Formats: sequence, structure tokens, C-alpha cells
Amino acid sequence: MIVHDEQISRPDGLKRVLGPIDTTCVVIGSIIGVGIFFSPSQVAAIAGSANLALLAWAVGGGIALLGALTFAELGGLYPRTGGQYIILRDAYGPLPGFLYVFCNATAVQAGAIAVIGVICARNLGVAIGHPLDNPTLASLIAALLIIGLVTSNILGVKWGSRIQNITVFAKIITLLTVTVLAMTFDGSPEPVIEAPEPNESPRGMALLGIIFAAIVPAFFAFGGWQQALWIGGEVRNPRRNVPFGIITGVLVVVILYLLANWAYLTLLGHAGVVQSKALAADAVSAAWPAGGGRVIAGAVAISAFGVLNAQFLAGPRLIYGLACDGRFFRIFRKVDKKHGTPLAAIILLGAMALVLLFAAGENVIGKLTIGVVFIDGVFFALTGAALIVLRMKRPNMEHSVRMPLFPLVPGLFVLGEIGILTAALMHSDLRAIAINSVLWIAVAGVLYVVFFRKKEGGETKLKVES
Repeated sequence: MIVHDEQISRPDGLKRVLGPIDTTCVVIGSIIGVGIFFSPSQVAAIAGSANLALLAWAVGGGIALLGALTFAELGGLYPRTGGQYIILRDAYGPLPGFLYVFCNATAVQAGAIAVIGVICARNLGVAIGHPLDNPTLASLIAALLIIGLVTSNILGVKWGSRIQNITVFAKIITLLTVTVLAMTFDGSPEPVIEAPEPNESPRGMALLGIIFAAIVPAFFAFGGWQQALWIGGEVRNPRRNVPFGIITGVLVVVILYLLANWAYLTLLGHAGVVQSKALAADAVSAAWPAGGGRVIAGAVAISAFGVLNAQFLAGPRLIYGLACDGRFFRIFRKVDKKHGTPLAAIILLGAMALVLLFAAGENVIGKLTIGVVFIDGVFFALTGAALIVLRMKRPNMEHSVRMPLFPLVPGLFVLGEIGILTAALMHSDLRAIAINSVLWIAVAGVLYVVFFRKKEGGETKLKVES
């Protein structure tokens, strides 16, 4: 059944107030984080050439678009906090939902927090004129930032949303600045678009494997489009405006990312991009030596801090929701009476981020980025397939959004995610981290079987509102 009335009232009290431009801005703001300021170095290293690096970003953007369309329909079915957990639970049962929330808290989001903390620390060092060449020092500063944000979120700080609004503009201005400088640059870095010799060019499955392996770190920068899951219930005429916002938002981001990568390669060359520790600052410094790098590094540091804060605003609520559903330890369903915050959940997320930060060693960013994307990719694939499962299990569910070309779109998205996961397992530089990620999911499964398999659910068990 297709719901045409844009003024439909919902039991959860959501109001449809977002138009097409609002929806597009939400999508863009959700996607652009800090990944575009460091992931290109990893992508370029795996791709081996500028051409293949740019191709990997384009293909990754196409997969993200397929995923965003899939999640847009799911968002119309589950327009509420914790949507992805509820979808997995309803489609497959409680185990996948538990695995998602547990792995998100202890690996995906915790790992992202550690990576973003280091990026913030490194760019902060460049901004104040003291680059953090010592990895241990960068990790220590990142740890202090994490501890500070854990404390502030426990106290119920209200300024989180203001930070996000400021940092969205900072990110877009930074990317456009890098691009404009590259367009006017007349220096001579190493050749940017230099095709490999014919006898060295990868072909066939080898070429496909390289492209999909390079997409693995690229997907750290594309993360966020899945937040279409939470906006469907607040969009006017969602059947038209949600797909419009998703498609337009992702296309804008893909164009910005391709321009940014072209700019990085133009200003630094392929080798320079691979070796850079503060990519945007290094690129701008090549064209604007007199302080340009420090200005951009400051903007990236502000952006990173905003994204870091956002992790603590959203992540602990998933843990809280799982505990309320009776599938996690009871302590995590308690809310601090004085400050009104999920105290235990915030502490768990911060503690896991600190553990991963120091356990990863010197190559914090490289190791944790791959682990985050791999585990996230497993649940992206499961969530995409869940739309097909739910349509079969509940054919009479009301849909505010129905995607075109079903089931081709979610099917291609799932295949794309499987391709990324397979490439990570096959690539020699990524295999060990991918295997460790699989083992961590297995550990989560054991934890569920031992402690939560026989639970009947808590007093506030989450339900689907439609």
C-alpha cells in the first residue's frame, strides 16, 4: 500500500516539516565528515595510480547512492531513533540486531571516534604551528579530547547541534577552497593523471579487486548516507521528496569528493597524497604557502571536533535502546537522574574508543578505518537485504516511500557491499584486519548466546510505529 497523503499523522508525534532542500541538506551534512580529509591517502595507496583512485571514489559513490535509495524506503517504514537495529531485529530476529548494536558500540563507532580524535589532534597541531609527528603524542591528545567529550555529554551539554551546523559549513568551504586553489595552481608536482604502462595495467578480475579494495577506506568518508533511516517521518510528501533529497544529496557529495581528490592529486601528486599526514593542509600549503595550510588545518580540526561530538550524541542511544529491549545488561538502560543522560552507555563508548586508540599502535588511522568499514559493511549488506525480506514477510506494511526498480536497487547495493567485503578479505594489506573484524562479530555472537538468547525483552521494548 502506497501512502500519498503528506499530512498523515503518526502515533509517534512526528511532524512533516522538511521540504526537498531541507532533506538534501540533511543528507549532505550527514555524509561529509572528516573522512574526505584523510581517506584519499589510503585510497591512493591501494589503487596505485591517480586514475584508479578517482575511479574507486566514483564507484564507491554509486554504491552509496544505491544504499541511500534502499535506506530511504526503510526510513519511511521505521522513522525513529534506533531504526537500523529495529529493522534487523524484525527482519531476521534478535541476534542480528544485537550484533549490530554491540559491534557498532565496541568497534564501528568506537573505532571511528579514535580515528576522528587523531585527525582532530593532527590538524590542531598543524593549525597552531606544531605538527604532531610523534604518533604517541597525537594519540594522547586524541585521548584527552575523547575524555573531555565523554564528560561533557554525561553532563548533558546542549550545544551539540550548534557545533554540527558550524562544522558543516566549515567542511564544505574547506573542500571548495582546496578545489579552487588546485584550479589556479601553476606549480609542478609529480604528474597527476599518469596511466601505467600497458604491460603493468591490471585487467579483468585483478583490476576489479584493486578498485573494490580501494573503496574500503573510501567508504569511511561515505558513511552517513544511511541516516536517511531517520528522516522519512518528518518529510513533506516523502514519496517524492525523500528520494529527491537522497539522490541529490549523494550526487552533490560524490561531485565534491571527486573534485577534492582531483585537487589533492593536482597539488601534491599521487606520491604526495599517499604520504600526507594532514592532507587538506598539505595540499593548500602547496599553493598557498603563507599560512594557508594552518588555516585549513584549523577548519578541519573544528570539523573533526564537531563530528567527534556527534558520535557521543547518537551512539549511546543505540546501546540504551538495546538494553531497554532486554538484550543487553540492565545497567545500560538507566538514565542519570540529575543530568538525564545514558551514563553507562556514554562511558562504554568512550572506554572502547580509548582501548582501540592505544591497541592499534602507530598506524591508528589505517588499521581502525579498515575495521570500521568492514564491520559496518556487513550490517549495511544485511540491512539492504532486510528490505527484500520485510516486503515478503509483511506485504501489507504501509510505505511512505517505494523505490523504483525493486528489487534491483537493493540487490545491487548488497552485491556492491559483498564486493567490498570480499576485496578486503582478498587484499594482502587488508586481510588481517578484515579477519579480526569477522572474529569480533563472532565474539559478539557468543556473548549473545551466553547472556541474552533466552531474554524475553524489557519493560520498554521497542516497537515499530507505522
